[in-house]
Amino acid sequence: MNASSRLVSALLVLAMACISAVSQSTVSTQVAQDCAELKGTVDRMQARLRDWPELNRYRDANTKTVPPTRAEMRVVFMGDSITDLWSRDAGGFFAGRPYINRGISGQTTPQMLIRFRPDVIALQPKVVVILAGTNDLAGNTGPMTLAMTEDNLTTMAELARAHGIRVVFASLLPVSDYGHNREGKPIRQTERRPPSQIKSLNEWIKRYAGENGSVYLDYFSAMVDESGMLKKELSDDGLHPNAAGYAVMKQLAEHAIAAALKSKH
Repeated sequence: MNASSRLVSALLVLAMACISAVSQSTVSTQVAQDCAELKGTVDRMQARLRDWPELNRYRDANTKTVPPTRAEMRVVFMGDSITDLWSRDAGGFFAGRPYINRGISGQTTPQMLIRFRPDVIALQPKVVVILAGTNDLAGNTGPMTLAMTEDNLTTMAELARAHGIRVVFASLLPVSDYGHNREGKPIRQTERRPPSQIKSLNEWIKRYAGENGSVYLDYFSAMVDESGMLKKELSDDGLHPNAAGYAVMKQLAEHAIAAALKSKH
């Protein structure tokens, strides 16, 4: 049993003991709520351990996706929450276009690499748009170096090219500390995603794309302000685009996809 499994097991034992205590004695409502929240946390952790890359997220949708016609210019967007949310409230994802969203909130490049075959290659797109790495910097699935992220991005690109899929590599978006949470407290996005690391990774992505026949999609330059932060009007939390932010991204993505379709493999 690995460390993560042991942690979940220990938390589960604690949660069950807590729930048992609640059922057998008179305790405060707050204690009961705390116990229920603890069990919910354990349940979520167990689900994540069973499907760490979240292959189940799009399994049914992939099964129902028919192969593209010869004339169809299918595009798959692979990414994290910034891609995922594009199909939800703020984005209004490319209506009428043969574009498929395969973003999953919170994901890092190692998770995306595992699901790259079922969520991209199996769908037989002409182009894949990859926007990934900001959660690597934040350490969402553990500490990572820039070199580790670069290796994962490289492997995704190599897999795509091996299957005749053109690659569009998107820059990471800038972040800002302008946003506030529901309690009105400032959200310090730059603490988990240092601008210097975003800049370094973007420089590598641009260089790699240029040296390997991929298209570089520069979201960063269009969305950064004079202070090096994500423009206040383009995001409500300093990390995720709002409707205005997605409008900027949409136009840039269309140009990049058009360039990729014109390019040779």
